Amino acid sequence: MILVTGGAGFIGANFVLDWLEGSDEPVLNVDKLTYAGNLGTLKSLKDDARHVFARADICDRAAMDELFAKHKPRAVVHFAAESHVDRSIHGPADFVQTNVVGTFTLLEAARTYWNALPEAEKQAFRFLHVSTDEVFGSLSATDPQFSETTPCAPNSPYSATKAGSDHLVRAYHHTYGLPVLTTNCSNNYGPYQFPEKLIPLMIANALAGKPLPVYGDGQNVRDWLYVGDHCAAIREVLAKGKLGETYNVGGWNEKKNLEVVHTLCDLLDQKKPKASGSYRDQIAYVTDRPGHDRRYAIDARKLERELGWKPAETFETGLAKTVQWYLDNQAWADEVASGEYRKWVETNYGQRA
Repeated sequence: MILVTGGAGFIGANFVLDWLEGSDEPVLNVDKLTYAGNLGTLKSLKDDARHVFARADICDRAAMDELFAKHKPRAVVHFAAESHVDRSIHGPADFVQTNVVGTFTLLEAARTYWNALPEAEKQAFRFLHVSTDEVFGSLSATDPQFSETTPCAPNSPYSATKAGSDHLVRAYHHTYGLPVLTTNCSNNYGPYQFPEKLIPLMIANALAGKPLPVYGDGQNVRDWLYVGDHCAAIREVLAKGKLGETYNVGGWNEKKNLEVVHTLCDLLDQKKPKASGSYRDQIAYVTDRPGHDRRYAIDARKLERELGWKPAETFETGLAKTVQWYLDNQAWADEVASGEYRKWVETNYGQRA
């Protein structure tokens, strides 16, 4: 069995679904079920004995110890994190608690469990920590892409807490010998993404006839990674990664935010045209995010060179799949857009017009 934290969130749930589609090895899915955790994403696994769900907080040491002792996982894949930059600006305390204290607590529980394992199981155990390219800070238009040796320079409470968790994971390998692996990924997109993030927010607003809020001048650049490709990369790192190493996971798709929104609008114009005009007509420029990083870009050559992974999707194929998924699953999107989410949208965007 593997233990997956945050397995009811966007990337975690995609990973759990992907894992069980290709393997009979069971998953212990540990999730606190905050606003972004959604068991509806996992409803296809409701009667699947290979999927064991435990509602628990990674900051709860007693709960973590109990889960390790009961289920005896051979590996941990750690997704659980507060992950939205804007939310971290409005309320950084939750990010420090989950991303730093939670990762520390999980590491301590894993270390205690690992130390007590028989030698063969101890050698086989893995702790894979899933992180972000945002820990590296911001690039200019001419800077080289982030590599695994790029120094950390986080610029938001979110990225600072993720950098802190990365450092803790690294330290537990070098100090205690815990067999860890770390991945730093670029912006994910795809099915089941919570609608506070750029792509699902734009799809939801476009279909609802609402403005499409673009921060600042829309020229901020991100590297876009289809979530299915990310899941495949994590499987490779878990299976073949070198202990203590970090692997960057990117899609080789640097796009300006405005370019992403334009492409989305054009896809929607094709797949679900409006009665008149284009979805581009709904684009509205709003006040920029404080400290908005200008450019992220991932150099993923190490992962391809050492483990043979590269993305299967281009941005065009991945985005087309994503738009079609949201069109086919509007009930899922409507369900997750709860009252709490609507209040958040008002808080974040209401003063930016």
